[in-house]
Amino acid sequence: MLKNLKDIEKQLTKLSSFAVAFSGGVDSSFLLAVAKKVNPEKLLAITVSSQFVPKREIESAKRIASSIGVEHICLNVDILENEDVARNTTQRCYYCKKQLFSLIRQTAENLGISTLLHAVNLDDLKDFRPGLKASKELGFLSPLADAEFTKSDIRRLSKELDLETWDKPSQSCLATRIPYNIKIKYEPLVMVDKAEVFLQNLGFAQVRVRCHGKSARIEVAPELVETIFNKEIRQKISIAFIKIGFEHTSIDIDGYKTGKMNSQIFTGKP
Repeated sequence: MLKNLKDIEKQLTKLSSFAVAFSGGVDSSFLLAVAKKVNPEKLLAITVSSQFVPKREIESAKRIASSIGVEHICLNVDILENEDVARNTTQRCYYCKKQLFSLIRQTAENLGISTLLHAVNLDDLKDFRPGLKASKELGFLSPLADAEFTKSDIRRLSKELDLETWDKPSQSCLATRIPYNIKIKYEPLVMVDKAEVFLQNLGFAQVRVRCHGKSARIEVAPELVETIFNKEIRQKISIAFIKIGFEHTSIDIDGYKTGKMNSQIFTGKP
């Protein structure tokens, strides 16, 4: 059954005031826009900036919140100071979300808002997401998942609302580019970010650069795998990645698939 705006509006109209954990991605932008539409007494978007989030995404979140017309607060945290996060075990996401969402909760409560929302969708529940446990422990509501909205539902309805994010490529924090149990340091995150920006500028919108020490493994949308094997493109990538700091670069012939780095949890293989 196709979901429609009334399904989520009905849920949100029950709430008088709330804060949204806002990344500026497809899901949180949709949730924020619908929240604005139902005109609550008080609405706040809260973004947390850390080493795991590219600066361009933070700037984009600020701009999108402004375009929707919602008050926006951006908080800063040094997430690598959290040793439970930096150790990068399979529970990294739990410890990270616990710290970030605790900060969001405290900020919202200081402003008189006790109801907190995050934009997890039905598809997210099918992947390995230990951060969802942290959000539940901290009392965050998930109206999109509760209403059984999938990513495709959200994209379709975002287009109806004329949101610029309707076709935005899926995003995830830079930490997901580092294999589990490899301690996360700042330098590899910077290298990954630079490499992904380079590939995006070449026209590969949906891209991941997985970092294995000084080796990079590139994932692009499956329909563009053949394109990236073009000799001229490969040479450009090779030169650029060496300058960034990678000694070896490979291309994943299967292309990008969300949650791919979690496969080692189920298979035991990197």
